[in-house]
Amino acid sequence: MNGNYPKKLGTVLLASTLLLSAGCSSSGSNSENTEKVSSSEDTSPVTLTFFGADASPSWNKMQDDVGKEITANTGVTLSAEFDVGSGGGQDKISLMAASGEYPDLIYAKGELGKLVDAEAIVDLTDLIDKYAPNIKKIMSENMNRMRYSNDDQAIYAIPTNVGVDQQFFDADSGFQVQHRVLKELGYPQIKTVQDFENVLKEYTVKHPTTDGQPNIPLTLNADDWKIMITVTNQAAATTGGANDGEYYVDPETYEAILHYKRPEEREYFRWLNHMYNEGLLDKDSFVQQDDQYKAKISSGRVLGLTSVEWEYQDAENALKASGKDDYTYAHFPVTMGEQYKDHAMQSIGVDGYGISITTACKDPVRAIKFIDWLSSEKGQVLRNWGVEGKQYQVENGKRVIPDDVLKQKVNDAANFTMQSGIGLYSIFGVRYGDGVKDSTGNYYTTNFPEQIVASYSDAEKETLAAYKAKTWKDLFPGEDEFPVKEWGALYNMQVPTDGDYQVIYQKTQDIVRKRIPEAVLAKTAEFDTVYDEFIEELNKAGAEKMEKQYTDLVKARTSLFTGKSIK
Repeated sequence: MNGNYPKKLGTVLLASTLLLSAGCSSSGSNSENTEKVSSSEDTSPVTLTFFGADASPSWNKMQDDVGKEITANTGVTLSAEFDVGSGGGQDKISLMAASGEYPDLIYAKGELGKLVDAEAIVDLTDLIDKYAPNIKKIMSENMNRMRYSNDDQAIYAIPTNVGVDQQFFDADSGFQVQHRVLKELGYPQIKTVQDFENVLKEYTVKHPTTDGQPNIPLTLNADDWKIMITVTNQAAATTGGANDGEYYVDPETYEAILHYKRPEEREYFRWLNHMYNEGLLDKDSFVQQDDQYKAKISSGRVLGLTSVEWEYQDAENALKASGKDDYTYAHFPVTMGEQYKDHAMQSIGVDGYGISITTACKDPVRAIKFIDWLSSEKGQVLRNWGVEGKQYQVENGKRVIPDDVLKQKVNDAANFTMQSGIGLYSIFGVRYGDGVKDSTGNYYTTNFPEQIVASYSDAEKETLAAYKAKTWKDLFPGEDEFPVKEWGALYNMQVPTDGDYQVIYQKTQDIVRKRIPEAVLAKTAEFDTVYDEFIEELNKAGAEKMEKQYTDLVKARTSLFTGKSIK
């Protein structure tokens, strides 16, 4: 590592904080609260403040069914604030670091490093050891994967956005095509970008409009960071990249380069340029805002997408609520050629963004116990399934979602989430992944083959049957075709917040967001000239120096996770 990280908070200071602290927002004397939090049964009322770096439009101030049960079992109420729009918490967390004012709990995502450098985050190592048996049990041999770095072995965040021992039973990425399009064309093979293009072109010729409005064969969302999801990430995914954010990492040497520099990816952007010049790519792709993009999808006239379901799910939910299931989308592992494999199913192991306790929290013991309760079997079942008798029933020892509940969950997802709370609390505790069973022999999550199939619409079932598949995963290369990624999820790896790394990174991002659209929208004969200038500009901005720094970080992280000595 480069030595840019602060030393972890001293355990003596931490111990003193634990002994002297009062409830984060509760009333009562210090001694009274210290006595209360020493008991694992403490459910006295307390309010913890929280900031989440993702938007949560269905948040209902814990007045949903799951939220009420959490408060009843823990005494904790969350006074929560979430990032608005698609900012990823960057502006808000930068302001926190500058002002020194923090909530008790924070889900900082990629901005955690700013808070660590500001010494705003508590080292959770001792707290987990003393007060979090459920977290210890679930993480067990993966404790090293929570360590911040080789130089700073503190645990600043508990990974909560990925499940431990996760198995993949479904797919929600790749390229998307409307079910009605596939049915009209007899469910054609879609494996390459050429196949994808042919389908969109053929259907558009046959059916140029929907409800009197021109069909849009393909649209992209380039609003702010969403350009990564629908535009640039796909260049890596279609050419055998392993979803390592802005970089491609050589699995043999661990050398990292900005993935756009790969010759294979140039060809993907050349294909997008071709789609634009053929009139198949929405001319507004690089100027429309997120809400305009979703409005087009919810109108039903967008035939194809290059995204991930969570990115366009609000629009797809609107289609479902309108009874237009055949206007929703199938998922295909599209690549530039059959020599490549889509890596969507590759396991990253236990790693990911997580929840942290800040130094502003007056009672970190109560906070870690809250997180630990949510990580318990009871807490996980509640978060995933909801309340017994409301969102599920137990029949012959098996948890079952009633048909009317499942229908609401699928067709009226936004209201269901707001009322039930299912899905709103996943980031607040460690969790087992899909495919893991609890002590009753039931799955922890509702994402297992039988339940996934039951939740599919008739349009989805018809499409899958035509492709001789039961779930979308069946169309993708399986996880057993790839090794577990030694370096985990690089989108979660903290990078230096001081020095020149951030300066160079921002310069390269600005160049990417300017030059990639220029290349895609260029005349066919000018594409290579624009792309050459793009690569040259990245290197002039210091990309090669930044790539060397990132390579060192990847090697150090791989060493931390695996115990291997890597030079």
